[in-house]
Amino acid sequence: MRMAAVGVALLFLPMAAVAQTAAPPAQAPAQAQAAVPVHGFEVVRVWPHDREAFTQGLVWRDGAFIESTGRYPSSVRHVRLEDGVATRVQTLSLEHFGEGLTELNGKVFSLTWQGGKGFIWNAADLNRVGEFDYEGEGWGLTTDGTRLILSDGTDRLRFIDPDTLTESGFVPVTIGGRRLTRLNELEWIDGEVWANVWQTDFIVRIDPATGVVKSVVDLRTLMPDRTGMDPADDVLNGIAWDAEGRRLFVTGKRWPSVFEIRVTGPQ
Repeated sequence: MRMAAVGVALLFLPMAAVAQTAAPPAQAPAQAQAAVPVHGFEVVRVWPHDREAFTQGLVWRDGAFIESTGRYPSSVRHVRLEDGVATRVQTLSLEHFGEGLTELNGKVFSLTWQGGKGFIWNAADLNRVGEFDYEGEGWGLTTDGTRLILSDGTDRLRFIDPDTLTESGFVPVTIGGRRLTRLNELEWIDGEVWANVWQTDFIVRIDPATGVVKSVVDLRTLMPDRTGMDPADDVLNGIAWDAEGRRLFVTGKRWPSVFEIRVTGPQ
């Protein structure tokens, strides 16, 4: 069965995440009103993941993950792929609820949820080397190699200069001409921003120049047995891309596994 129509793609996402309007705005780009493909996936391999890690951000660097966790206490950590063990952990003070992170030029930038405070860490040893402030909430963070790209729970992707740590602009994200909110963990993959949509099993692939969702990855069958897990909190969140090995990893908050997957389709 083909699921490429905008209407079907919109049905995949919660009503709270997609701003419902009578019609797409007149100024929406033409491609925003075109069909939105829906991709499937294949599992390549399953790796262990710390069942206590409330995953907020995930990146791949030098053969291992750098992961940020939320709740209290929150942390930034180095994690081995093979066994999911955290080999180095830096704990945030209890006033900060950790959110997404990314790595750029040997520095790890991490966010907090409602504190308006970001931290900078040395990627090699996770020693803290700086901090920065931003307006609004912090959800996800990635980089295109020159800018930091931040999600804050709204429909905006915000661009931040990594040197001055000031906001340089934003782009509104739309699917089928309608605004898409709840953009959570982010990853830059081959010129696109891939984003978890909070409390769903879907990843959206966003054109960073226009904010238009180019396609949706449907991961609803990735981990069907979630016995004992909180459906509101223990949700899909965490995307890491091994650019050299062309490997895609996904996980969730307090999930027991990290999945290496291959995107297929569209269906």
